[in-house]
Amino acid sequence: MNRDKDAIFKALGDSTRRLILDELSERNEQTLYELTVRLITKHDLSITRQAIAKHLSALEDAGLVKSEKKGKYRVVIFNNEPLKNLLKGWVE
Repeated sequence: MNRDKDAIFKALGDSTRRLILDELSERNEQTLYELTVRLITKHDLSITRQAIAKHLSALEDAGLVKSEKKGKYRVVIFNNEPLKNLLKGWVE
């Protein structure tokens, strides 16, 4: 369990990853292209799809996002359960 917590905190330690989670919490199930466009236009980031894919990999390792195939596209889905479980002991 501590390794899971460490992975979550490590993933959340990066501001770009937090922005990705913000975008997914606002509008879930986005493609990599949609996420890239939103991050560039809304947050004025200079970032490539490859860099976002690398950030998504770290978020997926922490269990915070998952991806699944929808038709011919792969969409990224925010999973907030690890965050709920992480805070459960401190908040309740």
